[in-house]
Amino acid sequence: MCGIVGYIGDKQAAPILLAGLEKLEYRGYDSAGLAVREGSGEVRIVKSKGRLKALKEKTNDGNSLRGNCGIGHTRWATHGEPSELNAHPHATEDREVVGVHNGIIENYQELRDKLIKKGYPFYSDTDTEVAVKLVHYYYKKYKKGPLDAIAKSLSRIRGTYALAFIFKEYPEEIFVARQDNPMILGQGIGETFIASDVPALLPYTRKIYYIGNREIACLHKGNITFYNIDQEEIKKELVEIKWNAEAAEKNGYEHFMIKEIHEQPRAIKNTLNSVIKDGVIDLTSSGLKKEIIEATEQIYIVACGSAYHAGVALQYVMEDLARIPVRVELASEFRYRNPILEKNSLVIVISQSGETADTLAALRLAKNKKIPTLAIVNVIGSTIAREADYVFYTLAGPEISVATTKAYSAQLIAGDLLAIQMAYMKGKIDSEGYKKLIIELQKIPNLIEKILLDSKERIQWFASKYANAKDVFFIGRGIDYAVSMEGSLKLKEISYIHSEAYAAGELKHGTISLIEDNILVISILTQSELYEKMISNMVEVKCRGAYLMGITSAGNYKIEDTVDFALYLPKTDEHFMPSLAVIPLQLLGYYVSVSKGLDVDKPRNLAKSVTVE
Repeated sequence: MCGIVGYIGDKQAAPILLAGLEKLEYRGYDSAGLAVREGSGEVRIVKSKGRLKALKEKTNDGNSLRGNCGIGHTRWATHGEPSELNAHPHATEDREVVGVHNGIIENYQELRDKLIKKGYPFYSDTDTEVAVKLVHYYYKKYKKGPLDAIAKSLSRIRGTYALAFIFKEYPEEIFVARQDNPMILGQGIGETFIASDVPALLPYTRKIYYIGNREIACLHKGNITFYNIDQEEIKKELVEIKWNAEAAEKNGYEHFMIKEIHEQPRAIKNTLNSVIKDGVIDLTSSGLKKEIIEATEQIYIVACGSAYHAGVALQYVMEDLARIPVRVELASEFRYRNPILEKNSLVIVISQSGETADTLAALRLAKNKKIPTLAIVNVIGSTIAREADYVFYTLAGPEISVATTKAYSAQLIAGDLLAIQMAYMKGKIDSEGYKKLIIELQKIPNLIEKILLDSKERIQWFASKYANAKDVFFIGRGIDYAVSMEGSLKLKEISYIHSEAYAAGELKHGTISLIEDNILVISILTQSELYEKMISNMVEVKCRGAYLMGITSAGNYKIEDTVDFALYLPKTDEHFMPSLAVIPLQLLGYYVSVSKGLDVDKPRNLAKSVTVE
């Protein structure tokens, strides 16, 4: 959540900072600000409420805010309402210390009260101002410099943070620190950069450092020095990013979301090719050994949002193929339930960013209980990737739109691959069945391309017809119910239409009372054993006045006797139908949002990477 950028070099900082913040808009924000200085001159701060457009207008696209050293921030409100006063950067009255912050300082009120007693006034409602003034307090009290002041402050702060500071007496230097909140540092020639995510740096450098928890870094024009919490200098590995800069651009598409929907075949193909070697699945790169799989008697899948929905779908696949009991858990509830984790179990955490706070907490709980952990993540070097025992990287590339599409699809495929390999290693499928399933998975990218080609225009027409809907229901049975959950989320998060997903057999236990004339019910029925039962559930809502949309496999043409609008999916192994069924649901959410004239890529109140509880 939020975005931090920073720059030191010989160029004008403000335009670079603004361009970087634009690349991070997908993270969600409600205000923005810059702090820039020229050499040893005074730090100038400009802030605005709302979108970056307002900040750009205030600074003439950054040209009126001259200086070669600066930090910038987009804020997503946690403490205090969205306002110019609460926007970052924050500063002491004398501007000796200026800072920006992502995350939540849990003991900010305690620290604030103590600082007030020390004579510090506060002008905002934010926890960030507390951090800035705490650093200033130690800086003035001990007079040992920024590194010492930051280290002492970190020992007092509880919570999550990515922090960046400018000190009045230290021109052309930026100090940063982090705890469970993403921050990467870029190395250029005669210049260095800070960013919350890779896209902000791609136009300038591909060489980056990952700073670890409770570590501090000092950025100069041409180099970066790292320290641990004890202020001892440490060495970090310089990593080269392989993404193309074009991967974070729209490339002619109207929105990132529709671009990323079309990128799903490639994302899936890349993920498949990363582990399928000569027709067999090779998990060597993940570190997951054969002995771990053979010993696993229970699986816990822990995730949030769309990743949780991917986990629900994978529960059906893993249990059916590998015959291993699987429990799917919401990460935000997992650790507060004091879960009983069985011996010989495996905890699989799923996160696009690899920084999701609730999922990270669940991972750490599992590790504390000595349970092996496997992370399915999309961001190399992310916190979850570094801390998990084993890592399966989805190769979806950068995903900019807040509403996930290609990362979700890559997570499904990664889980399918794990399920197939576990089933084979545990002797639940033979070599012929193993090869057949792999072949079917490898067909998925082409089948998605066919759906995009054949169905996009029909879905666009249908979306325009139902753009003014107030309530929508998604229903399915078995694995189709898991797909319904994701379809419902896609619609509600970007179109702001109230929608719910229900296991179809549960409608009659109360919810069917909400069905009335012309209410839209979207039915997914791709599982042959459940087809007739689904038809019965659809008839139940049809006879109560619902308008029915049906999504099913090619060949089930009798569905048109029941539904008002039908879409047909290519056939594949029914375990893998979620990868196909979700495509029209993603398109539906997208085109409804477009029809309503909404900001598809940056829906209100949402952030891409949820790094706070």
